[in-house]
Amino acid sequence: MPDHMHFFVRGSDQFDLASWVNGLKRSISVSLGATIKQSLWQPGFFDHILRNDESYSQKWEYLQQNPVRAGLVELPGDWPHQGEIVILDRA
Repeated sequence: MPDHMHFFVRGSDQFDLASWVNGLKRSISVSLGATIKQSLWQPGFFDHILRNDESYSQKWEYLQQNPVRAGLVELPGDWPHQGEIVILDRA
């Protein structure tokens, strides 16, 4: 979507999602040259905990339909910015 992003993130029991999101925002801002006067992000973020496979499937379908609902494409597969699974191992 042109004005927001979605992520499926999984971590250990000690994983701090807010810190991770803040770090991601900071990294993207630095790489794109954002400044304090011209921020890329609105404050905070919205999270939703996925508790089972059904919930995961429902949320994935919702995300795939986002560009269709917005009138940007006719079919989800036509959206050129579909996500992918990337495993980050910080161990």
